[in-house]
Amino acid sequence: MRAVLQRVSKASVTVDSELISSIGKGLLVLLGIEDADGQEDVEWLTNKIVNLRIFNDENDVMNRSVLDVHGQIIVVSQFTLHAQTKKGNRPSYIKAAKPDIAVPMYERFVSVLEQKLGKKVGTGIFSADMKVELLNDGPVTIVIDTKNKE
Repeated sequence: MRAVLQRVSKASVTVDSELISSIGKGLLVLLGIEDADGQEDVEWLTNKIVNLRIFNDENDVMNRSVLDVHGQIIVVSQFTLHAQTKKGNRPSYIKAAKPDIAVPMYERFVSVLEQKLGKKVGTGIFSADMKVELLNDGPVTIVIDTKNKE
C-alpha cells in the first residue's frame, strides 16, 4: 500500500457536482493498493496514519497526531500512486490492484481506520471521476509505502 497524507485545514470530494465527503482539520489520504497488499499492510498503515505526529502543539512543533487534535480523515482511492515511469512517457499501472482486489481492501482499510480513529472516515467513490479539493495546512505532505518502511 502506498499513501500520500496531506495535513489539511479542510478537504472535500465531489462527484458529478455532488458533495460526497468533506472535513475540516485533519488528513486527506490518497491510497494506492497493489495485489501484494494484505491485512498486515492495513494494520501497519492505519496505525501509522492515526499516530503520526504531524500536527502542531502549543509551541508550534509538530508533536500531535490526528487523534490528539480530534481531526478528521478522508480516504480517496488512487491507483495512479502505483504508476511505473521507468520506461517511456506513458505510465504503467500494472502493479495497481484490479477492482476485485482493491475494492474490498479499500473498504477494509477504511473500516479499520474508523475503528482506530473512533469516528467516521470520509471517502470518495471508487473508480469515479472525483474532484478533490483541499487546503493543505503547512503545507505538510508525507508519502508512506508499506513495502518500503522508511
